[in-house]
Amino acid sequence: QVQLVESGGGLVQAGGSLRLSCAASGRTFSSLVMGWFRQAPGKEREFVTAIRWGGGSTYYADSVKGRFTISRDNAKNTVYLQMNSLKPEDTAVYYCAARGGANIKVVVPGLWDYWGKGTLVTVSS
Repeated sequence: QVQLVESGGGLVQAGGSLRLSCAASGRTFSSLVMGWFRQAPGKEREFVTAIRWGGGSTYYADSVKGRFTISRDNAKNTVYLQMNSLKPEDTAVYYCAARGGANIKVVVPGLWDYWGKGTLVTVSS
């Protein structure tokens, strides 16, 4: 089992930045892929980005490429999502997720094994 706890959400103006954190616990992480998804009101949950815990390969949705950066701190068992140049359309609940294997391009939420409870990001115009 893997437990995931997100933090760092909040209210920010358009053009601003936020950094989300996801603290992971419960098992060995070297064989996991970690990811971030988001869900805006009235919309389906969508893939944002993923990182392979061992090796650090990353993958981004086109909508956030060049603005968001995913990273991990092995010593702290924590994954980060640095969000820059935020837009009102980035407003959503952001979820940390984990799955076994090495494929970082799995964008379907139902194929991920573990989820955090989410943290709300609100971007005002």
